Amino acid sequence: MGAAAKPLVVGNWKMNLDFVEAVHLGQQIGVMLKNRPAEHAEIVVAPPFVDLRSVASIVASERIAMSVGAQHVNMNENGAHTGEVSTAMLKRLNVEWVLVGHSERRAMYAMDDAAVAATLQAVVRSGLKAVLCVGENNDVRQGQGHEQFVQAQLESALADLDPRHHEQVTVAYEPIWAIGTGVTASSEQIHSMTAHIRSVLGRLGLTASRVLYGGSVNAENARTIVLEGGVDGFLVGGASLKAESFMTIVQACDDCYAGKR
Repeated sequence: MGAAAKPLVVGNWKMNLDFVEAVHLGQQIGVMLKNRPAEHAEIVVAPPFVDLRSVASIVASERIAMSVGAQHVNMNENGAHTGEVSTAMLKRLNVEWVLVGHSERRAMYAMDDAAVAATLQAVVRSGLKAVLCVGENNDVRQGQGHEQFVQAQLESALADLDPRHHEQVTVAYEPIWAIGTGVTASSEQIHSMTAHIRSVLGRLGLTASRVLYGGSVNAENARTIVLEGGVDGFLVGGASLKAESFMTIVQACDDCYAGKR
């Protein structure tokens, strides 16, 4: 991570919370941040599409120190793509970030490497920032093919990226076998893969990109992963749906990068 960059914590709310619940959670996070600001960490929340305007509005009106992200976007600018949204639509809502290639999009909605690469290009060309998600399933991990698998995902998505867009890309390593399972990758596994990802990013010219970890991150294990896993933050799923647990993860990053790491 570049010396000037802050660790990043992204809360992926997935398909949870209607707009009333989303506003309430956003306000709770806002109150907690005002009581204890996260001066050394950057915060993003990624609500469902139907909640984006409501959450973005309270972030702006209440001056909450966090940004809003989308969980997905279509690679096309407009047209006959029923059920989809474009980067231009997101930007009008003051969305700043987009998750690209989350494992659930890849597995459930046939988002292959080519679609991930095209979506990433659309995101960065529009001026938005991307969190590129990569990670292997259990079969690949057990077969010791995880490094090659993740490397191929990174190269497919990033090899043709214009260098002027490099700074807009953050990578999130999310081992599929650890997502929503309660099983967290060990600190050694996370540290090894994080180092490998940084090596690949370096060869591709993205030397300043942050590398996050996602996979059953919670209030209890966040500090250990930051201290021992060598990550630049987290992509948080279920633990981001409650303000207390999410802010505990944020504070773990904030404390460690305040000089305690």
